[in-house]
Amino acid sequence: MGGWPGLRGRLTDKAVATGVLILVIAGSLRPLIVPGSEPWGITVLTFALIVIGCGALYFSRRFPVAAALVAVAATGAYYILSLFDGPLMIAPIVALYMIAAQGRLQAAVAVAAVIVIGTGAGTLSGNGDVNSVALFMLTGWIVAMVALGWVRHSRRVYMREAEQRAAGEERLRIARELHDVAGHHISLINVQAGTALHRFKRDPAQAQEALAAIKESSRDALRDLRATIGVLRGDDEGAPTAPAPGIDRIGELVESARAAGLTVRARVTGGGGPLPTGVELATYRIVQESLTNVVRHASATTVTVCVERGVREVVVEVADDGRGPVPGASGSGVHGMRERARALDGELTAGPGPDGGFLVRARLPHSPEGQR
Repeated sequence: MGGWPGLRGRLTDKAVATGVLILVIAGSLRPLIVPGSEPWGITVLTFALIVIGCGALYFSRRFPVAAALVAVAATGAYYILSLFDGPLMIAPIVALYMIAAQGRLQAAVAVAAVIVIGTGAGTLSGNGDVNSVALFMLTGWIVAMVALGWVRHSRRVYMREAEQRAAGEERLRIARELHDVAGHHISLINVQAGTALHRFKRDPAQAQEALAAIKESSRDALRDLRATIGVLRGDDEGAPTAPAPGIDRIGELVESARAAGLTVRARVTGGGGPLPTGVELATYRIVQESLTNVVRHASATTVTVCVERGVREVVVEVADDGRGPVPGASGSGVHGMRERARALDGELTAGPGPDGGFLVRARLPHSPEGQR
């Protein structure tokens, strides 16, 4: 595993192995303090087993099961040969934790069973250092370490999934913003470019108006794209200072649609304090996307935009006299508008209007406290 996370993990393993080695050696100095209490050959061999058992922990990240088995084997041999009851049992218990922390629960349970069965067999064979009470306590420690390792693994998995969900939601939000901003302005530019080409020779004045509208739409597109892409900037870059578009800028959308040749009637009713930023932005984007769809697909001549600001909700209606989106056409953006409404616990419907044409209606709830 490369990069800082992998390096940090390896350093942590080395620190744990070194700490366990120091602790075990410190608890196994009695043969050196009391000369003659144990043959020197046995003492040298048991200290070699201590180094092997603790040194196996250095490889727990790459080979967790193999490292645990080496630690278990070295520990078993140590307690068979040594005349003293040192603390080398710490090494296989720590190795168990590392196996479980990597998500290998079955392997951890199997190694734990080997430790308990081996220790129990030693007790039954007449080893007075480990009685039934000590064996019961050892089993409790082993179960606790496996459980702690599994909890750590589960927490890492949960945090990773949470980060992935957050990243996915952020990508979806950015994609939706780019779709709404670019789609609206590019649709208007496309319509005006077609008008300019069609009228270039027969009606230069109208062609000039269309080119002026293209210039205006492209300038607005650049402004909105800079504001949207600003969320991707690093911490060392300046954040966008322009406020998010809201209801007060719906008039700009209306004028752009009129420049594309539509007859647009707009009405904003209600009052009160400022709305939450999310509601303001969703209202603006829903109107923007609805007008974009009318320009692209509806073959309409007249559009009515109504925004009603209530105490607890904002109701948006955009109705046209066209034929609605072409069935199966991609990019209508209705799905994105519904997602915006649902994100605010609201709802959005889109379909044929009662008097023909196409009707988009959205209800965006908000709390009165949000208007402070």
